[in-house]
Amino acid sequence: MTKIVISGTGVFTPPHAISNAELVDSFNSYVRSHNEAHAEAIAAGEVEALQESSAEFICKASGIEARYVMNKSGILDPEIMAPRLPQRANDEPSYLAEMAVAAAHKALARANKTPADIDAVIVACSNLERPYPAIAVEVQELLGIEGFGFDMNVACSSATFGIQAAADMVRAGHARAILVVDPEICTGHLNFRDRDSHFIFGDVATAIIVERAETCTAKGAWEIISTRLSTKFSNNIRNNFGFLNRAAPEGIGAKDKLFVQEGRKVFREVVPMVAQLILDHLSAEGLEPASLKRMWLHQANKGMNDFIGRKVLGREPAPMEQPNILQEYANTSSAGSIIAFSKFSEDLSEGDLGLICSFGAGYSAGNVILRKQA
Repeated sequence: MTKIVISGTGVFTPPHAISNAELVDSFNSYVRSHNEAHAEAIAAGEVEALQESSAEFICKASGIEARYVMNKSGILDPEIMAPRLPQRANDEPSYLAEMAVAAAHKALARANKTPADIDAVIVACSNLERPYPAIAVEVQELLGIEGFGFDMNVACSSATFGIQAAADMVRAGHARAILVVDPEICTGHLNFRDRDSHFIFGDVATAIIVERAETCTAKGAWEIISTRLSTKFSNNIRNNFGFLNRAAPEGIGAKDKLFVQEGRKVFREVVPMVAQLILDHLSAEGLEPASLKRMWLHQANKGMNDFIGRKVLGREPAPMEQPNILQEYANTSSAGSIIAFSKFSEDLSEGDLGLICSFGAGYSAGNVILRKQA
């Protein structure tokens, strides 16, 4: 069977960072203003008083300490509490395409490739800037890539689903090499007035080059040994923003048009599902969990990752066995596991096994088992 490899990755990090302390200052200012404005209704029991947050609460609940964002001033303004990204003209690059291209250049350089070597672009992310034309086709145009491109959305699992799609197409001979990009402006759909989730997300873009091993000239590429995907419908992570909103104007601006989740239910249901998917996948390939030198897990919550690591390995994982980037990047949806892979994979040796795993809304989960090449 034709060997397929990941020959390069790239990460675009936005220029602005927000610490937990900064975010909490903004949130608590909003809370105080809200409670003061509704003081009489709160006293009468007609309106529930909002609770303030703290940097310590955020870190304990998630492991997140900071996040990168495309716009900082709007998020931290208690009167706005949302990013402000002015709409660009049609002849200007879209935000997602611009981020994707920046990450793609880094991935191409690491893979020793030029746009002429790439035959397709997949944009795989949780929120697309527009329905059409596809962001992938715009990225293709900006990079000067011949061939084809398309967008796909499987929420936080989009990157691993995109890798499998790319690997299958390369193996089938539909493309020599494929660029998979995961541009995420997660702050655009985050409710910064919700104490339980206002700290969760950050912005970033990642890129991956998938190609045949025989065309790979990069050192330290990773052979894709096997992939496995799984989905199971659930409403516990949801975003109801879409083109039909205008057909039901009574719902415009409602909380469910932003990110909403039942966090405790997600933890109880997703974590066992993901751990079992990994164990079953390894077993099917005749591999023992102990053979994994590293797991690059979806970066949503440190507690979730710790639980999965213990379940898979049967013990407490060492920090570098499943590195976290949450403390710096927060949850970046589909891009999180790829950031971890990009930043914490070069130190491994030829023949070492690793696993990229992403999971999230859907529910959805995807694994990619990898072996380090020379």
